[in-house]
Amino acid sequence: MSLHETALGMRRWNAFTLVELMIVVVIVAILAMVAIPMYQANVAAAQMTEGIAAVGTMRTGMQVYAASHNGSFPVLAAVDGSGLSSLNISAADLNGKYFQAADYTVTSNATTYTITATMGADTYIIDQDGIERGSITTE
Repeated sequence: MSLHETALGMRRWNAFTLVELMIVVVIVAILAMVAIPMYQANVAAAQMTEGIAAVGTMRTGMQVYAASHNGSFPVLAAVDGSGLSSLNISAADLNGKYFQAADYTVTSNATTYTITATMGADTYIIDQDGIERGSITTE
């Protein structure tokens, strides 16, 4: 202890002050407010890949059907994934961890088709030309 410390009757401790600790807590809270929504959006996008893969299976089924029937697609009026026996696809083929057969919709006529996968507010849509559209929640 130095003479100066003895004269003042105090000793300096090597520790963090309450203000310093509170600043660190605020910084961590701000980082969490930014990171958690980004993480949740990435999880939703990753889960949607299961639906996109199953849509690819149905698209392949449509193309195989058309190849066997002079280029005509089967006529399906908004059937869910469990009604695709004409494509040799069963509901068990489409049931996964995040999507079930009922989460898919196929609408087609002899020349066009649209396949939709829906999970909550998120959708993925593809048509006979391979044009993809839809939305994935990013909030």
